[in-house]
Amino acid sequence: MTATNVGPLPGASRPVPFFIRPLRPLPDRPAFRAALFDFDGTLSLIRGGWQYVMIPMMVEVLRTETATTESDEQLEAVVTDFVVRLTGRQTIYQMIQLAEEVKRRGGRPRDPLEYKRMYHDRLLERIRHRLEGLRNGTISVEEMTLPGTFDFLRLLRDRGVTLYLASGTDLVYVQQEVDLLQLRPFFEPHIYGALDQYQLFSKRKVIQHILATERLSGEQLLGVGDGFVEIEEVAKVGGITVGVASDELCRGGLSEWKVTRLREAGANLIVPHYGAPEKLVAYLWNEPGARQLCTTNSTEPSC
Repeated sequence: MTATNVGPLPGASRPVPFFIRPLRPLPDRPAFRAALFDFDGTLSLIRGGWQYVMIPMMVEVLRTETATTESDEQLEAVVTDFVVRLTGRQTIYQMIQLAEEVKRRGGRPRDPLEYKRMYHDRLLERIRHRLEGLRNGTISVEEMTLPGTFDFLRLLRDRGVTLYLASGTDLVYVQQEVDLLQLRPFFEPHIYGALDQYQLFSKRKVIQHILATERLSGEQLLGVGDGFVEIEEVAKVGGITVGVASDELCRGGLSEWKVTRLREAGANLIVPHYGAPEKLVAYLWNEPGARQLCTTNSTEPSC
């Protein structure tokens, strides 16, 4: 199964200029004190293309571990639907759903943790050259992060915003990749990721921890992410959300697939990356003139 036939997923496009696409109103006098970032696809491009590992693996499991008569195309559609729906949650939830699909088709599913290890082994083979390149210096951290990442984080930090990182990827991998991308100084000690005891971690729990620890009201929290879960959860508590419609296979590209998902999740605005970080910060803080060129009824890049 090739990348070209794995459903309506992000795919390699081309770099686009920075823009802000407003969707929902922002406060006139924002007072952000903390920001929660997702990791993969929001800051890091190391795992770009992970869908093209997970979905074919799951189709293979359903083909070999059940007696289903469904075609590969039918299985792919089923798998793509729940992989997309659960993106942003811990990887284990996608594997729990895989086990349910095996059982539904009369098979005897393995432990979801075993499926997760199988996926991680295959993903590692896909991204090994990126990890090695970052370690030996043949790949720069800029190549493996979204445009403008470091300047955007610096600008937020300079405004007194405490930065948090929460990923559905296993914490052990997040910690390694945060170091490879030289992002730890921005987020330490507020780095969270998935655990084998998956009930102990969720982005909702992290958000509640931030609100309690920092003594924030919801609108003092800024959420930044490319996935449904973090945008939806921050919006639920009254936070302001920046949906990042990044194309993980083309640094600086735009994923219209993500645009649709982020709009559904409740994002206040959408950007493709952080290529003009001063402009984004000025927009968020409603500096004079920063929002005047943007219209909320446009479906095209508008400012």
